Amino acid sequence: MRKLNNMLSYFKIYFGVCFTVLILLSIIFHIFINGIAHISFEFLFGINVAEGDSLIPMVITTIIVVALTLAIATPIGIGSALFLNEYANPKSKHVTCIRLAIETLSGIPSIVYGLFGFIFYVVILGWSWSILSGVFTLSIMVLPTIIRSSEEALKTVPKAYREGSYALGAGKFETIVKVILPSAITGILSSIILSVGRIVGETAALTLTAGTLIATPRSLFDSASTLSVFMFTITTEGADMDKAYATAIILILTVFALNMCANYIASKLKRS
Repeated sequence: MRKLNNMLSYFKIYFGVCFTVLILLSIIFHIFINGIAHISFEFLFGINVAEGDSLIPMVITTIIVVALTLAIATPIGIGSALFLNEYANPKSKHVTCIRLAIETLSGIPSIVYGLFGFIFYVVILGWSWSILSGVFTLSIMVLPTIIRSSEEALKTVPKAYREGSYALGAGKFETIVKVILPSAITGILSSIILSVGRIVGETAALTLTAGTLIATPRSLFDSASTLSVFMFTITTEGADMDKAYATAIILILTVFALNMCANYIASKLKRS
């Protein structure tokens, strides 16, 4: 009976994995079939930027938004996870309120973040529709992901590591920097990778804060479109579905390249 249950469990897991991979491959196959024929040198590096015949402005904007958002959200998220896991009393009412706030933030739809960013950054602070408004809005949006995933990674570090470090005379801060963080670096980078995917694929929040202007940004106070916003715009307008499929291919390749870079950095840090 136990052997039969093990076989059934294995079959369910195997079937679930295969089904998920099949759906992913079917989506990618559909996008590539409909868009690969429309990718050309002119489409990637064309001169007529105003009509969306060049993806260079959107690619540049996407990279800027990802880099700045992670630069703001990552230190705050990891610091919050360290406070909750290493310093705070888990039975404290303040910690309970903080965890409730994190859970609430993780469940808020992105359009609500966009409305908040529009009211606070665009209107109240007067930053107008700009990359800076979009970056600060996305930073708030990805914070719950980074905090929760980083905290789970910190929990996987054995308590014996901490006790051994203290026994050798290291202090709290030195133990965190030299023992705990290196041991949890893989899980922390996984949270960053998840955040990259959400940042690259976000449309609603960026439409309300960064705008939809198709142009290469000259400063952080310029309005600009990311790849996902550009694809969403031309799809909803029904202007050119072929161009939308081609943009989706570039978006998938961009996310894949960013994830590969993050995994490479993670493997290097793990070896060191």
